[in-house]
Amino acid sequence: MPQFDPASFASQIFWLVVTFLTLYWVIAKFAIPRIGEILEQRARLIQDDLDRAAALKADTDAAIAAYEKAMTAARNQARDVLLGAANEMKKVADEKTAVVNAEVNKQITDAETRIAKAKSDAMASIKSIAADTAREAVSRLSGLTLDAGKIDAAVGAALKDAR
Repeated sequence: MPQFDPASFASQIFWLVVTFLTLYWVIAKFAIPRIGEILEQRARLIQDDLDRAAALKADTDAAIAAYEKAMTAARNQARDVLLGAANEMKKVADEKTAVVNAEVNKQITDAETRIAKAKSDAMASIKSIAADTAREAVSRLSGLTLDAGKIDAAVGAALKDAR
């Protein structure tokens, strides 16, 4: 094999150095700057993406803050509307309750008046029935006829004692 012949080592080493230096010069002149440009471009793209993401995050945070502020205002407004509606319903209920209470009180007063009249009519009727019964009982038992005024007075006194 000619590669292992010690007489050709010098020329092989010479061509090895020439080839190595040529490849080194081509890589250093063309490949490494292009790789550097690609790395810088990627770094710029990444930084641009990070800057855009930060701007979008700031916009999102501002939108969230505005949303929270709007929600708080809406909740406060809803609470005020509900409170106003509750107060209005309470006012209407109080007015209706007052009207119903007045009607019930009128009905109670009318009923008490009717009861008092019925009671007095019943007492008058009891007095007359008791007097007639007493007169009839005396007349059947003793055969006597008593004065109606005396019987009415006796029945009235008995009823006053019974009350």
